[in-house]
Amino acid sequence: MYFSGSSVVDSNNTSGLGTGKTAPIVAIYTLHNMTKEKENKIDVEQQDIAYSNDNGFTWQKFEEGNPVIKNPGIRDFRDPKMTWDETHKQWILVLAAQDRAQFYKSKDLKSWEYLSDFGKNIGAHGGVWECPDFFQIKVKNSNETKWVLIQSLNPGGANGGSGTQYFIGDFDGTTFTLDSNFAKRVEQEKAVWIDYGKDNYAGVTWNNVPNAGGRRLFIGWMSNWDYAQQVPTNAWRSSTTIAREIQLIKKGTDYSLVSNPVKEINKYVSKTIKGKNLKGKGKLSIPEAEKIDLTQAIVNFNLKNLKQDTYTFTLSNAAGEALTFGINNSDHYLFVDRSKAGKNDFSEKFASTITKAAIDSNLKEGVFKIILDKTSIEIFYNNGEKVITEIFFTNQPFTSLSVSSNEGIELSNLVLNQLNIN
Repeated sequence: MYFSGSSVVDSNNTSGLGTGKTAPIVAIYTLHNMTKEKENKIDVEQQDIAYSNDNGFTWQKFEEGNPVIKNPGIRDFRDPKMTWDETHKQWILVLAAQDRAQFYKSKDLKSWEYLSDFGKNIGAHGGVWECPDFFQIKVKNSNETKWVLIQSLNPGGANGGSGTQYFIGDFDGTTFTLDSNFAKRVEQEKAVWIDYGKDNYAGVTWNNVPNAGGRRLFIGWMSNWDYAQQVPTNAWRSSTTIAREIQLIKKGTDYSLVSNPVKEINKYVSKTIKGKNLKGKGKLSIPEAEKIDLTQAIVNFNLKNLKQDTYTFTLSNAAGEALTFGINNSDHYLFVDRSKAGKNDFSEKFASTITKAAIDSNLKEGVFKIILDKTSIEIFYNNGEKVITEIFFTNQPFTSLSVSSNEGIELSNLVLNQLNIN
């Protein structure tokens, strides 16, 4: 079986695998040996490469040298992500090795030298580490750069099952070292997550995005191994998150990643409705939501003058199904509750708990961008400082949106965008 991997365009033909007509694409992937697995052997996974000389239309295995990275005698050894390290003028590769990430270097994409590992007893370890990514990125609005390790694990996610954490630090060409302030944050929070929802896993990024400034774009798998193989769908199973731009920000001495939908999504907006500001107590309907198709929409709004209260938004339909999300500003967390949002009896883990993501105390305002698709909600809070991605399976589409609180609601800057992505 072939498991996850990555590809690079070998522009300078460092591998020697090119024909001279076009730059070769070299792919590295995990070969999972089913014969060894059936024999209960340990070394079932190794890293092989293949290459293409026609822009990826056809591929050849590198028969002369596979595996390019042999199994060192461990069960879980997979998901290589390689990239060009411009700072140190070398190809580098990170892969998941049970409870840690391992780093390798190469001059030719064929011979790989082990460098170091990272992660033992650092961050979340509720399950096996998988699908790492490693890249250098500029701090927003500065010339400072840091290295980021994105590291998925399953189980052990922020709200159960699959999840993706990240680490920020420095790389000297051999060893990745956590930034000292970020290390304190990891120790305090146990893990820092790229998404706090149950349905964003195994995401990785692109290199060399053809855009001024070199954006770092990310897409994740929108499901969770707790129930991915039991979801109530026909003809398809699972989808991906919206493409997101990842940026590194710095507040004081602390670094964080923020994630927001790529700007290109605006090309698919077919209609825009600007809503009226809402102010009142109890439950307030948002009538503008009934003027668009909520199965493909972007909803933007600000919650102002927040009190020590819970602010609950409810998506609902004529069948009595409802998905709720919002802010608990008394106990300081965002939440999503899909327990009444359609089918959920296919797995006891699907809707047994409410998803939560901690936020700052004493909040006075919350800024939201919500992306709705037929079976998913992606919540971007305070310009991507916290993100929650969840799937659901209604029997009918959601047609209404309301908001409620006891102490009073002030809703402003309501903008609803109809998407047309068919």
